[in-house]
Amino acid sequence: MKKVITSKNAPAPIGPYSHAVLFGNTLFISGQVAKKAENGEMVLGNIKDETHQVMFNLKAILTEAGMDFSNVCKTTIFLTNMNDFASVNEVYGSYFTADFPARETVQVSKLPLNVNVEISVIAMK
Repeated sequence: MKKVITSKNAPAPIGPYSHAVLFGNTLFISGQVAKKAENGEMVLGNIKDETHQVMFNLKAILTEAGMDFSNVCKTTIFLTNMNDFASVNEVYGSYFTADFPARETVQVSKLPLNVNVEISVIAMK
């Protein structure tokens, strides 16, 4: 009933976890950061570009599971600076057309690889 989902179009995990786990009809996607799959390059310096890369990585994993952003039910956004909220929100919102998922956004003191934003997702078929 549990299936591990891995996408070659998302960066390899940096620890002992999977890109995502599909359990029944529910997909749990691990937090994604702004790392490019093709070369491991980090997209840092501009919070909007960083957020677009995070969303691109999430899209790659959703696609691998046969889903898209319309399947997303819940997200969690982690920010190192809540002053970036409006910019992240603008980019994030552009990936959804209607019926936005439930969400929380929290500020944290530090994120892996010294990124500024990390997003995790729960989606359902």
